[in-house]
Amino acid sequence: MRPIGAPTLTEASTASGLIARLYVWVSARDRATGAIQTLGLWSGDDVVSETVESEARTYYGAGALLAVEPITYEAGLSVRMQRVTLSSISPEVEQLVRGYDTRLAPVQIHRGLINATSNALVEAPHRLLTGTVDGIAFTTPAEGGNATCEITIANAARELTRGLTAKYSDETMKSLASGDDFFRYADISGEVTVRWGG
Repeated sequence: MRPIGAPTLTEASTASGLIARLYVWVSARDRATGAIQTLGLWSGDDVVSETVESEARTYYGAGALLAVEPITYEAGLSVRMQRVTLSSISPEVEQLVRGYDTRLAPVQIHRGLINATSNALVEAPHRLLTGTVDGIAFTTPAEGGNATCEITIANAARELTRGLTAKYSDETMKSLASGDDFFRYADISGEVTVRWGG
């Protein structure tokens, strides 16, 4: 369980109140240049610059981040999917999903507590989730509705399900045992006739 910091305890005891805000940080590849580009979205009203995990980050608000599905924590190594709903008419979201290649892009979700009177962060936002983009879906709204974009995020446990590419290659097996020809035709697509026991 995450310990609650002293500034948060002090602010919680005052009558001013606290507002919880969510921060989503995506590191995707630019389709034009191939360079890694980062983009931050938050559930607040304006553009803010915050220090998150010892890094200065800019987060865009004003309705770009519409909702984050409640995050469920459990013990174990199961892969869980998390949905984040964004406004597809926001220029920042449009740049993210159309200008950047978000396939398997790393994503972080943080939560920060803000003083309701001063509108300042009580302490640095803490991380709720780390994962990768698993898919993007656009919804076509009814007349008068909101155009949304839903990003599905797979948690960090997904990394444990990837196989090693060199594990079952013919060259790797021969380096372990020179007479091992079991994967000799593994990289050939099509039909190969091999006599049984040959």
